[in-house]
Amino acid sequence: MTSTGTPWTGMIPIDDTALACTDTGGTGIPVVYLNGQFATQGYWRRVIAGLGPAWRHITYDERARGRKSKTSADYSFAAGIRDVDAVLAARGVDRALVVGWSYGAFLGAHWAARNPDRAIGAVLVDGAMPHDWLDDAMEERIRTMFRRMAWFMPLLRPTGLVPRLNAEQQAASNIELGRLSRERELGPVMDRITVPTRYVLASGTSLGSRGDEQEVIRAGLDEVVARNPHIRISAKVASNHSMILRKDHAAVAAAVREVAGAAQGSAVAGGGLVRGAGG
Repeated sequence: MTSTGTPWTGMIPIDDTALACTDTGGTGIPVVYLNGQFATQGYWRRVIAGLGPAWRHITYDERARGRKSKTSADYSFAAGIRDVDAVLAARGVDRALVVGWSYGAFLGAHWAARNPDRAIGAVLVDGAMPHDWLDDAMEERIRTMFRRMAWFMPLLRPTGLVPRLNAEQQAASNIELGRLSRERELGPVMDRITVPTRYVLASGTSLGSRGDEQEVIRAGLDEVVARNPHIRISAKVASNHSMILRKDHAAVAAAVREVAGAAQGSAVAGGGLVRGAGG
């Protein structure tokens, strides 16, 4: 098993690729942070600073994201789920609290639903909201948007701020997410979650959305919360989707503490204790 005492930064091999990972170490509750679709682990720095060293923070860059993670032949959502398990296994973590933003919220919800004995809880930041927003017209909007952005992407790739996926690969990933968002697909996933789960919601629009599309999607969470007593909305903040981790990181950190407290209460009621869950 991997020692939890010493901070570590390195590459974790999986499938045909390798992922850049940072683990602060320590004996606190392990928190694994799941990035937005084309974002990097650096987006979490304010949340991590707000929580402080009493927690064990594990961040990583997904396939072809950031400066160091390698490219792959597989950028599917299923690969993203495998990557969560690979990172936790490589760091010797048996149980973790997952925190995901946007695309990462979907990963966190699916991972928590599939691993009730390994998930301490989940914080889902403005993502994983069941809604049938994808249709043929939306698919074409997505493909057009990424084609229009393709000309300047190569200029930014050396900075690590944009992924090393081409326009078609980025569009395919976004369209797959739309299919996973459908009520008949995501609704049952949310219903299967049996660990403390909290949402932190943004306000307004996000990249590619129009009018009140995002607010309509967020409103659908009322049904999710009504069906599953393990899921609650911790906060709805003023920031939009893109800025929530920058401007409202304190609300995200508060939700992490809330989930850990709820998990602790459940563990005590069941005769156990939630402590540092690393191996």
